[in-house]
Amino acid sequence: MRIEFPWLAMALKNALRNRRRSLVTLVIAATGTAAALLGGGFALYTYQSLAEASARDTGHVVVAAAHYFDGAENTPLEFGLEHSGALAQRLLARAEVKRVLPRLQFSGLIGNGERSEIFIGTGVDPQQEFLVKGPFMQTVAGEMLDAQPAEKGPGIVLGKTLARTLNARPGSSLTLMSSTVTGSLSAVDVTVTGIVSSGIGEIDKRLAMVDIGTAQTLLATDKISSLHVYLNEMADTASIAAQLRQDGAAKLDVRDWLQMAQFYQSVKDLYNRIFGFLGIIVLVIVLFAVGNTLAMAVMERTREIGTLRAMGATPAEVTRVFTLEGMALGAGGAVGGMLLAALIAYLLLALNVQMPPPPGRSQGYPLVIELSPQLFIVAGIAVTLLSALASLLVSRKAAQQSVVEALAHV
Repeated sequence: MRIEFPWLAMALKNALRNRRRSLVTLVIAATGTAAALLGGGFALYTYQSLAEASARDTGHVVVAAAHYFDGAENTPLEFGLEHSGALAQRLLARAEVKRVLPRLQFSGLIGNGERSEIFIGTGVDPQQEFLVKGPFMQTVAGEMLDAQPAEKGPGIVLGKTLARTLNARPGSSLTLMSSTVTGSLSAVDVTVTGIVSSGIGEIDKRLAMVDIGTAQTLLATDKISSLHVYLNEMADTASIAAQLRQDGAAKLDVRDWLQMAQFYQSVKDLYNRIFGFLGIIVLVIVLFAVGNTLAMAVMERTREIGTLRAMGATPAEVTRVFTLEGMALGAGGAVGGMLLAALIAYLLLALNVQMPPPPGRSQGYPLVIELSPQLFIVAGIAVTLLSALASLLVSRKAAQQSVVEALAHV
């Protein structure tokens, strides 16, 4: 008569036989799981923040004239976009589109009468441009362009480093000089309305933003550089970009935010390698921790294994007990690691811990851990299955030895 064993209950009881050793294994598995989840959560938050920053800066989709993105213009706006108003209205007619912002990129010299500096300027729609920047452009002093009284003439917003170099503040008068589309020199007097910080020091050294009408007057043109399309949902980016490419044919060049976000892609590739390597290290640690615990348990219970075999248990059934024991330890460590990671994430959020400014930036950012259900599920399953694998590997040899050898083991 074959005896049936309550295998799971037996495995759980075996795990509790040496509580100290099992506790150490649980702690190692929990610590490793928490480390992987915290690292992965930080990476996910970084990806989301960079994606949002990129989409706010360029728009979800950028529409320009053919060859504009080649960067081979011989004269300003050689490949500029004409009749942009009608195109913007057609884009706004789409249900997925929230805003369409015209921008005109130009450069030149800006001076205060005593000193001149090179600037990289953007002509913008002041009523909408600063709405989309959100937390990624902070006002240091003054107000944005639409707050400038008309009697004071065209307004300008400067990056904080450029403003400091020119000793400019809200209300200061400056002169912009640039080349027109025909190659002649043009100048226009402007009044500083606000000073902003993009968080990137190199950008703040050259940043200047004026009303798009002022930029067109300076360059003597009615063209713009590009239209920046902001969608209601980022998930619609690929489909809208594909539709616009098809509709525009060869007359338009369409790029989505991901094609424009080289920094985002570089950071994502780097973090994937770093935290992928961290995940492998964690899994190896869990493998050895559980394997060591079960190896010691197998050695201590060799005669017990012989007794089970003598009672009719097969090698597969004996291996099953140890495998379930390892799974229980791995699952317990995984759950403990999830709880620990969630606790640390909420503490970091509550304490508002700040990271130092990364290279190339002048502002820090909050240390936030993204609690992704998918990441938690994958980590829990991986640690549990790896623990089961470790248990299977260390228990197979002992389960397959003869009953006489097992019972005679000292």
